[in-house]
Amino acid sequence: MRGSRRVRITLGVSAGVLGLVVVAGGWLGYRGLQAERALRSVGDVVGGLQSDIEAGRTQALADELPAVQADAARARSATSDPVWRLAEHLPVVGDDLAAVRTVAAAVDDVARDALPAISQLGTVLAAQEVRGTDGRIDLKPLVDAAPKLALADATTVRARDAVDAIDTSRLIGRIAGPVLKVQDGLGKASAALDAASQVATLLPPMLGADGPRTYLLVSLNSAELRSAGGIVGAVAVLHAENGSLDLVEQRTTLAFPSTPESVLPLTPDELRVHTDRLGRWIQDTVFTPDFPRTAQLVSAIWQRSTGETVDGVVATDPVAVKYLLSATGAIAAPGGVELRADNFLSVLLHDSYLSMQDPVVADEFYTGVAATVFRAVGGGQGESRGVVEQLAKAGEERRLRIWSAHPVEQALLAPTSLSAGFLSGTDDAAAGVFLNDGTAGKLDYFLTTTYSVESMTCGKDGAPGSAVVRLDLAYDPPADIAQYPMYVTGYNSGAIPTGWVQTNVTVYSPVGGSIGELSLGDSLVGGLAATEGDRAVRILTSRLAPGGRATYRFTLPVRASTLDVWTTPTLTSPGIVGGSCTPAP
Repeated sequence: MRGSRRVRITLGVSAGVLGLVVVAGGWLGYRGLQAERALRSVGDVVGGLQSDIEAGRTQALADELPAVQADAARARSATSDPVWRLAEHLPVVGDDLAAVRTVAAAVDDVARDALPAISQLGTVLAAQEVRGTDGRIDLKPLVDAAPKLALADATTVRARDAVDAIDTSRLIGRIAGPVLKVQDGLGKASAALDAASQVATLLPPMLGADGPRTYLLVSLNSAELRSAGGIVGAVAVLHAENGSLDLVEQRTTLAFPSTPESVLPLTPDELRVHTDRLGRWIQDTVFTPDFPRTAQLVSAIWQRSTGETVDGVVATDPVAVKYLLSATGAIAAPGGVELRADNFLSVLLHDSYLSMQDPVVADEFYTGVAATVFRAVGGGQGESRGVVEQLAKAGEERRLRIWSAHPVEQALLAPTSLSAGFLSGTDDAAAGVFLNDGTAGKLDYFLTTTYSVESMTCGKDGAPGSAVVRLDLAYDPPADIAQYPMYVTGYNSGAIPTGWVQTNVTVYSPVGGSIGELSLGDSLVGGLAATEGDRAVRILTSRLAPGGRATYRFTLPVRASTLDVWTTPTLTSPGIVGGSCTPAP
């Protein structure tokens, strides 16, 4: 039993319940005391649920489960007494009594229906045991856990919603504070359970538990930016069956020549914002910030080229691979080059372009590196928990993207960060700032990007608030950049001086919103105006000489007290930033 934690992290209702003794009288006070004692014994479990799940302390939950369930049931029984329910209609104290009863019922539901499933998560979370030394994942524990985790997730969501519905502004301080703590604890627990349930539900079928699957692994090249993180640099075919994931084929993008027209019909909005290159060149399918759309286009290009359909598409960028190398350790790349986390980006995105000036050879090297890293991870190299943690880090930074061609699975993926569905997803209140290289070279290796929400004001009296989103660009190539191969400096037909970098900046408002002032430094700027997915769009073009700097600011509307801004993940910045507002005067 974790007595010290229970004292440290509690629902905090003791002060409030003891206060009710004075207000409501003997019997009510007696029942309140019963509730307080019971809730105190389970409050730390709810409050620490997320950390327990993430740290894999599921056996501790299993060991104390009977006592926790008994305590939670007593708390619910005490606050369901007819006298208690009648007293909820009293002035002054009624709202507080109702809040305590709601909290007691919520934690009882979680203890009865959610904690038993959480205690089974050991096999799911023990990544060292889930992935064998041959790289195969034992899917049976996930299959067995999925139904119970789904129930636990649904139960915790209902409990969270019930407690979130409590208006804490109507409660006395001794009750409002604890209720806010419970709201926070259940919110975090719900998020952790939702992730665990999705893993247990999605992973088995996607890894071939119900039959073989075929996926495309798309490696993005951040030295030439696109909205998703970089151009498509290589494509590999993954075969999944019964928990094994094998790389069976790899191709450079030269194997997919452009088509005379888009492989899929493009909307008028897509044509205006991205041009028809979006659907004609596999390298440019990542012009769109919506990865499900990218995946559909890549799948269609693959089918036109090979006649084969695929079950899904996975995309990673070089920084995600760098993270994996920190878990796997060094690997030998094609040609015997040792790749490590500390040299991977420079070898792949800089050194190779100088030593392999033939674009065909450079593309083959890029493709070979992607395959080598995958085989190292899939073959069981490195400590498995570290691999999982680095994959999670890449996912949080929007550097790992997954799309399933199976509608049920895609529906589960859609609300997650892995889906990266900026236009087709559920994050309507988010804004976006995305970068696309206009140099047709590999100069973005030398480009530093920094995104931030510089200032933000809350809305007032029904009017939306506003935010100023800032983008800083700094370009610092070597002094002899103009002598680099044209493959690096760009096939721009003299549109800009050799060695300069051109970046197209695309700004999206939240759904239904507009874009206010746009500025470069102290000057207002214009740009192409368009719409896409019911979002206002503006496209600007930045040109930087070596050593150049540029600071852009974009004024955008906000609907809530926080704002997420989806961005292009680059070598120096993740794929999302956020901000919070200050009240309007």
